[in-house]
Amino acid sequence: MAHELEQYGEQTAFVSAREDAWHQLGTVLPDSFTAEEAMKYAHLADWDVRKQPLYTSDILSTQALSIKDRYATIRTNPWTKVPEVLGVVGSKYTPIQNEDHAELLNTLVDESGASFETAGSIKGGTQTFMSMRMPKSIMVGGSDEIRPYIIALNSHDGSMAFQFLISPIRVVCANTQAAAIRDAQSRFSVKHTKNGTKSIIAQARDALGMTYQYLEGFSEAAERMIQQELSTEDFTKVVDAILPLNEDASELITNRIGAERLRLLGLFETSETMKEIRGTAWSGYQAVTEYLDHYRNVNGKNTNQSSIYRAMQAANGKSEELKSRAFRMLQL
Repeated sequence: MAHELEQYGEQTAFVSAREDAWHQLGTVLPDSFTAEEAMKYAHLADWDVRKQPLYTSDILSTQALSIKDRYATIRTNPWTKVPEVLGVVGSKYTPIQNEDHAELLNTLVDESGASFETAGSIKGGTQTFMSMRMPKSIMVGGSDEIRPYIIALNSHDGSMAFQFLISPIRVVCANTQAAAIRDAQSRFSVKHTKNGTKSIIAQARDALGMTYQYLEGFSEAAERMIQQELSTEDFTKVVDAILPLNEDASELITNRIGAERLRLLGLFETSETMKEIRGTAWSGYQAVTEYLDHYRNVNGKNTNQSSIYRAMQAANGKSEELKSRAFRMLQL
């Protein structure tokens, strides 16, 4: 189950506004939805995530022994209503409930006009996510539309902090942008502690201001890039950085990377999605994002299954790092 969404029978813990996601699972609502609807349709309500002390037993005496400063996180399964363990955390860990997660984003709804787009649970309920679409798009060069999103991620097993991420989506080919804009932060996190949860609403408001700063920097950089000509020869230098090849690589690896380089160059030179922006630094960056999101060869196979792995790589930051590298190389 490569999508890693939580499922129970034919039900999936995922809801989306207006259109199916690539995995074709979950509930699709006709328009953006509320926090309450996110809880209902993504099966995120009434988990009551809590901590319980951990114990072990001595084989010889069967005596129960407490494990100092270690706790199990437990939830009530949304379908079976049976308690189940999600992870092991320390004494300072404070759960952030799914309802709190949604309410934090509701703050941004009220203050910015943003709207809920997706919500769901992955990895057996250990992690949850919600995304919101900002009300205004950005037009780069008068033709390339960028839609900004705020994504909030949470974990119930101590695997990561509560995080806000800002991600602009290029509508023409639905590429997830992950550019590293100088002096503009695109991510921040809050620890699962009492002090962290107390200040998280204020930080959610900060995220809103950070979003506009990030998008302003992104828009300015993109406009410069769309005015900058880029030759195939210069783009090849970016390709070499994105797809490096060690001198001592085997013939198999050399051939494989060579084929991937040609694929990426082909997107830059001939892709229909580059028609309006071809030959610019902006098209070079878009070719990289399109390649990583839709065409990248994974484990030697360029198949539909590979697209699933590419999506997972984007989520864990591997693709994000490569996109950021390309963006830095192509900026004026």
